[in-house]
Amino acid sequence: MVDDTLAFWLREPGVGEIRASVLPEPGPDDVLVRTRRTGVSRGTEGLVFRGGVPAAQRDTMRAPFQEGDFPGPVKYGYLNVGVVERGPARLRGRTVFCLYPHQTAYVVPAEAVTVVPEDVPASRAVLAGTVETAVNALWDAPPLLGDRVTVVGAGMVGCCVARLVARIPGTRVTLVDVDPSRRIVAAALGADFALPGDAEGAQDLVVHASATAAGLQRSLDLLVAEGSVLDLSWYGDTEVTLSLGGAFHHDRLRIRASQVGTVAAARRGTRTTSDRLELALELLRDPAFDVLLTSSCAFHELPGVMSRLADGSLPGLCHTVTYDEESA
Repeated sequence: MVDDTLAFWLREPGVGEIRASVLPEPGPDDVLVRTRRTGVSRGTEGLVFRGGVPAAQRDTMRAPFQEGDFPGPVKYGYLNVGVVERGPARLRGRTVFCLYPHQTAYVVPAEAVTVVPEDVPASRAVLAGTVETAVNALWDAPPLLGDRVTVVGAGMVGCCVARLVARIPGTRVTLVDVDPSRRIVAAALGADFALPGDAEGAQDLVVHASATAAGLQRSLDLLVAEGSVLDLSWYGDTEVTLSLGGAFHHDRLRIRASQVGTVAAARRGTRTTSDRLELALELLRDPAFDVLLTSSCAFHELPGVMSRLADGSLPGLCHTVTYDEESA
């Protein structure tokens, strides 16, 4: 046994707590990582915190290093950046990203961590898992040169998709959200902005990331004939109702799901999940992503803060958690 550690646990829906445990001795192929930053995935972690994971999806929705089971007690999360204190020489002292929950230190196989480029700050690196989701989405439904693309839902995932699309020459990307303050975020990402009722139709591709039925319906309404909606939302136990009696049938519209659990079929034969995550971290050299880092707290504050993130009383995009030597 090498160290004590503290972790954030969901004791039961709506109630978080900090628990102590003892780390195992790292094996020869393991690393001991001291956490420096974690990020909260508002959509998924908020749904988990509220107890909204459907019983039929509890195995599917397990995070790589999750402990416990839904609805709780459960240790859940997957946006972790830390420094390797023990492990292979090539990794010691390096800043790494890992799909690990909110915990002050942890031991994992060395192959489970990915080195963060030296010019990517730890605060921005927590977005790696979200950018990876966006990369996979654009492999699933790649925009063509000059396409008109709308992203409905200006949360973390939607904003990351918008930034990547904006970097494709000739494309015009519009970020759509019910919150008018997202206009400033859209501009920083190189995208246009529109409220749902003002969004321009006849779009070649619409990416939906609002996790609402209204957002998905609006996404369909914005498509050109024979266009596709790529749906990145996870609805949990929420029922989704759509009106498909209008243009959906006549215009041969399509809805396609995308999620990050497996590499998109278009790249599955040539890219691994490790390749995809490395690409996401390379893309995070772009400082435009810093506009998504809207709030932070110390690790010991996380139980109370998570409640506010889950109920929406603490607004924003990516919330980061800081870890200092006292909490570690």
